Amino acid sequence: MSGDGGGGGGGSSSSSSSSSPSAPGRFADYFVICGLDTGTGLEPDELSGENFEQTPLKRTFKSKVLAHYPENVEWNPFDQDAVGMLCMPKGLSFKTQADAREPQFHSFIITREDGSRTFGFSLTFYEEVTSKQICSAMQTLYHMHNAEYDILHTPPTNHKDNCSTIEDCNGSSISKLQRFNSYDISRDTLYVSKCICLITPMSFMKACRKALEQLHQAVTSPQPPPLPLESFIYNILYEVPLPPAGRSLKFSGVYGPIICQRPSTNELPLFDFPVKEVFELLGVENMIQLFTCALLEFQILLYSQHYQRLMTVAETITALMFPFQWQHVYVPILPASLLHFLDAPVPYLMGLHSNGLDDRSKLELPQEANLCFVDIDNHYVELPEDLPQFPNKLEFIQEVSEVLMGFGISPEGNLHCSEIASKMKSLRTCDIVSDKRNGNIGGTTLNSYELLKENETIARLQALVKRTGVSLEKVEVREEIGVKKNLKVQCDEEEFKVYQLNIQIREVFANRFTQMFADYEVFVIQPSQDKESWFTNREQMQNFDKASFLSDQPEPYLPFLSRFLETQMFASFIDNKIMCHDDDDKDPVLRVFDSRVDKIRLLNVRTPTLRTSMYQKCTTIDEAEKAIELRLAKIDHTAIHPHLLDMKIGQGKYEPGFFPKLQSDVLSTGPTSNKWTKRNAPAQWRRKDRQKQHTEHLRLDNDQREKYIQEARNLGSSIRQPKLSNLSPSVIAQTNWKFVEGLLKECRNKTKRMLVEKMGREAVELGHGEVNITGVEENTLIASLCDLLERIWSHGLQVKQGKSALWSHLLHYQENRQRKPTSGSFSTSGILLDTERRKSDTSPAMSPLRVSLIQDMRHIQNISEIKTDVGKARAWVRLSMEKKLLSRHLKHLLSDHELTKKLYKRYAFLRCDDEKEQFLYHLLSFNAVDYFCFTNVFTTILIPYHILIVPSKKLGGSMFTANPWICISGELGETGVLQVPRNTLEMTFECQNLGKLTTVQIGHDNSGLYAKWLVEYVMVRNEVTGHTYKFPCGRWLGKGMDDGSLERILVGELLTSHTEVDERQCRTPPLQQSPSMIRRFVTISPNNKPKLNTGQIQESIGEAVNGIVKHFHKPEKERGSLTLLLCGEGGLVSALEQVFQHGFKSPRLFKNVFIWDFLEKAQGYYEALDQSELVPEENWQKRARIFCRFVTAINNTSRNIGKDGKFQMLVCLGARDHLLHHWIALLADCPITAQMYEDTALIKDHTLVNSLIRVLQTLQEFNITLEASLVKGIGI
Repeated sequence: MSGDGGGGGGGSSSSSSSSSPSAPGRFADYFVICGLDTGTGLEPDELSGENFEQTPLKRTFKSKVLAHYPENVEWNPFDQDAVGMLCMPKGLSFKTQADAREPQFHSFIITREDGSRTFGFSLTFYEEVTSKQICSAMQTLYHMHNAEYDILHTPPTNHKDNCSTIEDCNGSSISKLQRFNSYDISRDTLYVSKCICLITPMSFMKACRKALEQLHQAVTSPQPPPLPLESFIYNILYEVPLPPAGRSLKFSGVYGPIICQRPSTNELPLFDFPVKEVFELLGVENMIQLFTCALLEFQILLYSQHYQRLMTVAETITALMFPFQWQHVYVPILPASLLHFLDAPVPYLMGLHSNGLDDRSKLELPQEANLCFVDIDNHYVELPEDLPQFPNKLEFIQEVSEVLMGFGISPEGNLHCSEIASKMKSLRTCDIVSDKRNGNIGGTTLNSYELLKENETIARLQALVKRTGVSLEKVEVREEIGVKKNLKVQCDEEEFKVYQLNIQIREVFANRFTQMFADYEVFVIQPSQDKESWFTNREQMQNFDKASFLSDQPEPYLPFLSRFLETQMFASFIDNKIMCHDDDDKDPVLRVFDSRVDKIRLLNVRTPTLRTSMYQKCTTIDEAEKAIELRLAKIDHTAIHPHLLDMKIGQGKYEPGFFPKLQSDVLSTGPTSNKWTKRNAPAQWRRKDRQKQHTEHLRLDNDQREKYIQEARNLGSSIRQPKLSNLSPSVIAQTNWKFVEGLLKECRNKTKRMLVEKMGREAVELGHGEVNITGVEENTLIASLCDLLERIWSHGLQVKQGKSALWSHLLHYQENRQRKPTSGSFSTSGILLDTERRKSDTSPAMSPLRVSLIQDMRHIQNISEIKTDVGKARAWVRLSMEKKLLSRHLKHLLSDHELTKKLYKRYAFLRCDDEKEQFLYHLLSFNAVDYFCFTNVFTTILIPYHILIVPSKKLGGSMFTANPWICISGELGETGVLQVPRNTLEMTFECQNLGKLTTVQIGHDNSGLYAKWLVEYVMVRNEVTGHTYKFPCGRWLGKGMDDGSLERILVGELLTSHTEVDERQCRTPPLQQSPSMIRRFVTISPNNKPKLNTGQIQESIGEAVNGIVKHFHKPEKERGSLTLLLCGEGGLVSALEQVFQHGFKSPRLFKNVFIWDFLEKAQGYYEALDQSELVPEENWQKRARIFCRFVTAINNTSRNIGKDGKFQMLVCLGARDHLLHHWIALLADCPITAQMYEDTALIKDHTLVNSLIRVLQTLQEFNITLEASLVKGIGI
C-alpha cells in the first residue's frame, strides 16, 4: 500500500510484477508470520482509531511481524510496515473459548514507490495465549473498564447501598454486557489472532490459499505432518518456480498437490479471483453500474466487513477493464491509519473495512458529489448523480446473465435469494444437456427458460426484459467442453468451473471494448516530432482525434463515450500506443487487444465504416476456455517435492494447535546453486524465460520506454501515497501538499483543454444547429470541471454538510451576507458593470445588470426542476461560466476569509493562498470564449427578457400614433406576438427559455394619424444570463415610407460586454450591423449610394455561399445560426441584393424603385407569355411558372411586409427549394431586364451570370431549413 496513485491498472498483468531483471522466477518471495509479541506485551493500536468505550476484547492491539524468511531479496525489499499493516489490518484481536474462531483468508496488494506491485496472501487463525503476563494484563484491563463503566452508568445514588457489586445489579444493562464480553482469568481461555502470509510477485490467489490452509491444517491436526513444516515452506520459497507464460505448474502442499496456470502472451492477462463471488454479492445490474463508474474515474469506495471481499471486488473491476488500466490511487484495503486518504481530492478506488458497523450513515465521508459507494455485504450501490448509461447496457446485461445462468448463478445476485440459488445449483442446465445423450430427455430442443420459469429471480428478470424488449427465450445453453471432450482436468471440478466462468465473463467484457474501439487506431494522432520532444510536451499534445471518433458513433453511445475519452486511463492507453509503435516492444496488454481488434476488422471488411449500434455478442469464449483446459489437462511442469532439510536434532518439534517457531537458519537462504529448479526445467524454457522477461509481465526499470510510460501515467496523478511507516503530522501535511499541487495541475490542464476545444473551432458561433443537442464534448468538459471544483471544495473540509461541498459553502456565504447586508464588503460585490457611462451621453441604453453572486444563486434556487445540491452547484457553475463570472464569483466567495477559516482545515487547498490565486487565474481564461452551457442545458425554465426599442430621435418618433408589436424568436422557440404599450420603449416579460436569440419581428397596426416609425435598433437581454442581443433596423415602418413595410424581420447578434461601452460613447446610429446597409443608403439619400464594382459583388456572393457551405460541413452540434448566414450582414440576401442593385436604372432622383418592383414586372411578363403560348422550351416554362407562383404567394401574404422584406423572403424560399440558380438564369434572359438595367449591369454580362449560377449551384446538396419567423404566412 505504500505505493503510488499512478500505479498501473487493475488486475492486468502488465503491472502484476515488476521485479528487476535479476529476479529469479520464484513462486514466492517471502513467508511471513505476524502476531502478538509477548516481549512488548499489549499495546493499544491508536492508529486504528478505536475508542476505549469498547470492552477490552473488542479493542485492537498492535500486531508485529514476528518473523519473515528470507531476511531480504534484492528484487523486492521487505517492507515491514506495509506487510504488518496489511496482513492484520485491524491489528491483534482476542477471543475466549465462547467465541467462534474460524480461520480467515484474505489477499492484499503492496504498490511500491515506482508503481509496481507485489501480492500478499494471508491466513489469520487463533492460538491460545500461553503467556501469563498477557492474560493478567487482559484481566486488569477488564477491571479498569468495569470500574469506568460503573462511574459512567451508575444507578441513582439511593440504590447504591442495595447493590454492593455489579453482579448484584441484575437490573442494570451492564451485567448483561458483562456476561457476553468478559474475561475471567480463572475460568476463561484467552485466544489471540496470528497470521501466516506469502508475499508473491504474481497473483496466484487459489494456489497460495491452498498452500496456507494446508500449513494451518498441519498445525491443528492431531497427527504431526509428514515432514517438518520447514521443508514445505523451504520448498515453496526456493524450489517452486513461477510458471512461465502459457504453462501450468504443479507443486506439493502438506497434504496434496496444488496446481496453478498462467495465460500465454496472447490471452487475457492473469487473473485469479472468483468473478462468480462478485456477481453473487452485487448482481449484474449493480456490477455494470459500478463498472461504468470505474471507467469514468469516479471516486469509488468499497465497503464490507470481509477483507477478501474488498479485494475480490476491486481486482475484478480493474481486471474487467481490459485493455484499460486504472491510473489513480488504488488501495483495495485501506488500513485504519490511512483514513485521511478518503479526503483525497483525486479519483480513487479504495476498500474500507466496515468493522461490523452496519449503519452506513455513521460513516463520515468527506465528499459524495462524485462518489460511488458500494456496500458489498448489503448488495447495494450508491451512484454519483448523472451517470451516463454504458453503451448497449441492456443487451450487455442480457449476455452476462446468460453466462451466469449457464453456471446456475442468478443474475440478480444471491443475497436475497439464497434458496433459489441452491435450487438453481441443483438444476445446472449443462448437466441436463449432457443428459440428452443418455436418452433421459427427448430430442426436442431444450428450452432452459422453461426450466427456470418457477424461479422468481427469472420472473423478475423477465419483467425487466419485457420492459426493454430483450428476449430470454433465446438463452442458449452452452455445453460444457469438459463433458464433451472427456479431457481429464487435473484440478477438481468446482475449481475448473471457477476457471471457466472467469474466462467467459472476462471475454464478454473484453469483447465490449474490442467492438467499441475496433477502429481506434485510425484516430490516434501520431506525433510529428521524435519521441523525446513529444514526451516533454505531452500535456499540450492532443493524442486522439476525439471529435472525429465521436462523430462516427451511434447517438446513444455519446454521453458515455465523450466522457470516457477524457479519462486518464484512455489517455494512458493511447500514449502507450504511441510509445510502442512497432510490434516488438508493444505492451503485452496492447498486443493482445490489437490482435483482437484486427480480427474484428477482418470480419467487418464488408462494411468498413458502418458504425451501427447493433449488439455483437462475444465469439472468443470457446477458444479461450480451450487454452485453459489444455493447460489443466496436461501439467507442463512439476516442481520438486519437499524433502528433509539438514536440521539439528530436536528442531522442528510439533505441538498441536500452535504454529511453531521456525528454524530461521535453514529458511534464511535458498540452495546455493539452484540445482532443483534447473534440473527440472528444460533448457529451452530457460531461454524462453529470458525473452519473456523482456516482453511480458516483468517491467524493466532500465528500459527507456518504461520510464516514459510510467511518467505518462503519473502525469495524471502526481500524487504519491506516503510510506506507511511514518504517519507523522508532517508526512500527512506533505501528502496534502501533493494533493494541492495535483489539483492545481489538473485545473491548469482542464482549463487549457476546454479553451483549445472552443478556440480551435472557427469563430465562436452564434447558435447551434439542432435544438435539443448541446455540444456533447462541451458538456463533458464542463461536467468534469464541475467534478474538479467539487473535489477542490471538499479537500480539507472541517465538517461535511450536504452532498455538495461547493453549494454548502455558497449557502453559508449567502446566509452571512443576508445577516450583515450593510457591511462594506457587500456593496462591492454588487458592483454595476460599466459605470463609466459619460454624463453627456443621452442615447438610450439598458441599465446594466448588477453583478451579484447572491443574485445568481437565487436564479438557481428559483429553478424548481433542480432538486439536489450537487445539481444546484453544477447549474450555478454553468451559469457563471456563461456569464463569464466564474473566476470573479469564486474570488468573492473566498474573500470571506473568516468563513473559509471556519469551514476548512489549515492544509485545505482553499487556504493555500498562492495556489488559490493561480487557480482563480486559470479560471479567468474561460472569459475568452462564449459558453452557452446554461442556456442550452436548462431548456424548459422560465426566463425574464428585457426589451428596449430605440427609435430615431431626429424623425418625429414622439408623434407616432400606431400600436407597435414585437415577436422574438430563438433556437428553442418564439414568444408569439407581444403588444408593446404605446410610448413605452422598454419592457420586461417572462417566457420559457428561447435559447440563443435569432430574429425579432417588429411591426405596428398602422392606426392613428401618424403611423410612421423609424426604428434604429432593438435590444433584448436575457435577465438571468445577461446575454444581450442587438437587432439593427434603421428603416421606416409605415405605408408610403421607405418600401412601405409595416413589419420587418430583424436579424440579431450577440453583443460582447465591452462593445456596449463603445457604442454608448458614439451617438451616431450604428450602421455597420444592419442587414439592409445598401438599402438604407438608397432610401434615405440616394445621392451617396456606394458603387460596388462587379468584382466586389462576386466576392461577396462567394463569401456568403461559402459561409453556408461551411455551416453544413460542421458537425451538427457545432453549427451556428443559418438565419444569420442568409439574412444577416454579408449574408446571401444582401449579396444577391447587390447583384440586382448593380446597374439598376433609378428613374428620377426622389422616386425610389425597389428590386421587388422589377421582380413583379418580370412576373407579369412571364404570366402574359404563358397565356399567349409562345413557348421557347418546356423547361423554361416550368421554371417561369414556379417563379410566378412564389412571387404571387409572397404578394398575397396577410403580413404587411415591405418590398425589401418580400425580396428577402423570396431569396430564403429559393435557397430552401434550391431554385435560386434557375431564377437568376431566367431573369438574365428576361426582356424586362433589358429595360430596367444599364448595359454595364452585372445581370447582363453572360460570363458573370454563368459564374454566379455555378456558385449558387453548390447549395444544391444542402438541406436548408428556414426558421419559422422568416416564412410566416407563406404556404409553399
